[in-house]
Amino acid sequence: MKRIITYGTFDLLHYGHIQLLKRAKALGDYLIVALSTDDFNALAKGKKAYHSYEERKLMLEAIRYVDLVIPEENWEQKKHDIVKYHADVMVIGDDWKGKFDELNDLCEVIYLPRTEGISTTKIRKDLEKATY
Repeated sequence: MKRIITYGTFDLLHYGHIQLLKRAKALGDYLIVALSTDDFNALAKGKKAYHSYEERKLMLEAIRYVDLVIPEENWEQKKHDIVKYHADVMVIGDDWKGKFDELNDLCEVIYLPRTEGISTTKIRKDLEKATY
């Protein structure tokens, strides 16, 4: 069984997220999503998700491409997760290109292109400008 692992906040879940998960799952048999916890987002990433960790986890678990959701609590846990979950491939968006190349010693690292025209940041900005 080929195991794939990916990481992210997956806040304001959108088409681009689904495309990333679909493409990641197509690379193997079992997809693990390490989901940033609320504390990790606030303390390390300096951002607050709209949805809580539990809400984001529930949404991810409902997606047919996702087999397991685990908490991401710090930047350094990737090596540990790859070993613990026997990941063969780590997938991440190409906005991180080159940042995780050192993990190639443990598994294959693939940087997938982002879906054009959609991002959580863009959604937030569009909502701020919207008038109802």
